[in-house]
Amino acid sequence: MPQTILIVDDEQSIVVPLRFLMEQNGYKVITASSGEEAVDKISKFQPDLILLDIIHPGLDGFEICQIVREKPEWKDTRIIFVSTMVRDADVAKGLAFGADAYITKPFSNSQIMQQVKELLKG
Repeated sequence: MPQTILIVDDEQSIVVPLRFLMEQNGYKVITASSGEEAVDKISKFQPDLILLDIIHPGLDGFEICQIVREKPEWKDTRIIFVSTMVRDADVAKGLAFGADAYITKPFSNSQIMQQVKELLKG
């Protein structure tokens, strides 16, 4: 059974190519465009990894990350922030909230795939 990735971003110009890339690499993909929708889909599908934008409607990425990290049943879910917030303080905050990695936009396909594969191996 393929591993599941949840993409949380409200920009279709990011979601569509990311979805295509993940599916081409054999992953099952689910998407959400708001914080509340993301939490609902995490609960329903228990994805193996979340590609999480920080700025979108409803709960922001930091809040979603915090919710995931507070639930014991989601402890194995990997989180990669994918954001336009590029300051060192933003990256540090994301990692402090419990993200496994932080990638800034724009990103390369190879960069994001390397992180995804690294976090989902084994």
